[in-house]
Amino acid sequence: MKILMINSVCGIRSTGRICTDLAGVLQSEGVDVRIAWGREIVPPEFEAVSVRIGGPMGVYAHALKARLLDQAGFGSRFATERFLRWVRDWDPDVIHLHNLHGYYLHVGLLFDYLRGCGKPVIWTLHDSWAYTGHSPLCELERCESWRTGCGSCPLRGTYPASLLDRSGLNWLRKKACFSGVPGLTLVTPSRWLAACVEQSFLGQYPVTVIGNGIDTTVFRPTESDFRREYGLEGKRILLAVSTVWDDTKGLSDYLKLAQRLGEPWRVVLCGMTDAELQALPQGVTGVGRTADPKTLAGIYSAADLLLNFSRCESFSMVNLEAQACGTPVLTYDAGGTAETVFPGCGKVIPKGDLDAAEAALRSFWSRGDGPARVTIDNRAVDRARMLEQYLKLYRGTSA
Repeated sequence: MKILMINSVCGIRSTGRICTDLAGVLQSEGVDVRIAWGREIVPPEFEAVSVRIGGPMGVYAHALKARLLDQAGFGSRFATERFLRWVRDWDPDVIHLHNLHGYYLHVGLLFDYLRGCGKPVIWTLHDSWAYTGHSPLCELERCESWRTGCGSCPLRGTYPASLLDRSGLNWLRKKACFSGVPGLTLVTPSRWLAACVEQSFLGQYPVTVIGNGIDTTVFRPTESDFRREYGLEGKRILLAVSTVWDDTKGLSDYLKLAQRLGEPWRVVLCGMTDAELQALPQGVTGVGRTADPKTLAGIYSAADLLLNFSRCESFSMVNLEAQACGTPVLTYDAGGTAETVFPGCGKVIPKGDLDAAEAALRSFWSRGDGPARVTIDNRAVDRARMLEQYLKLYRGTSA
């Protein structure tokens, strides 16, 4: 069997690692796998399975087209044509789509091919971009125009930012482009995103929920020198973790909460750039980016609580990682985040409600030394479960 995956990145970030995890399992079963990608770099260990779509200059040109004309997903025409010639030659048995946005692929050309290729297609939706006229993060504004047709997008200035608003036309174009593909099965990581998909024009396709998994051999209670290294002995550590720090991830809410609480609480923001670290106010501790999961597990384990003030998430890997390390979670109810907090392992509060956040924190510490360490069933979150569910889906589609 030959399986082709298509994603914006390969071997990096959450979606890229899902692709390479799947590739590793498939190869162990004798399956021939390729991962087509368009952005950033591929770690050396995955180069043998990777196929580049276009190049950096094509990404820049596509991004410029999106910025000027609001046509994200409809650039990179020549790169896509070349890629599709390769696909026809390689002739995969199953095609698995992931993130198609990211300025590297012309989705119209891709779906023209998919509609007539006669092959089973799986499409894992990691966000809302596929069924909206512009944004993958409609939950930020609680916008539901995508149900009937977009227009006057309140998120035009966010990724994929544009000077023009063509969200109404884009919605119609995507609806025509993504409809009528025989053998297409959709996958979402959360029930919340599945419910949205079922109410959109993509509701014509079957939807399967497969939650993202983590490596529980790495994310587990871990000894570390984090408290001593950052001078946090005796502090009540409220940890937040992200690879992007802006208000979509709740940055201003973390800073406001830190100001409210004061000592001995300490908000710790992990995953910051050097410039972001320098801009932090007094009383907030910043930690730079780390690509080492074991280091991150030590940071989770050292924290008293994980805060997740993200305002739009289809799923939350950081919530799972923290709980697997024994750390309870306080999270906004934003998209699919509530589905990633296990009973007795934390609290879900309304999005943006800092009063509720402060009350919950003071309640935790009113009981003594703060929230107790937590234990979860690793089988429910381990990536082996996720991979096995995808394998069953591959076997079913290729039967």
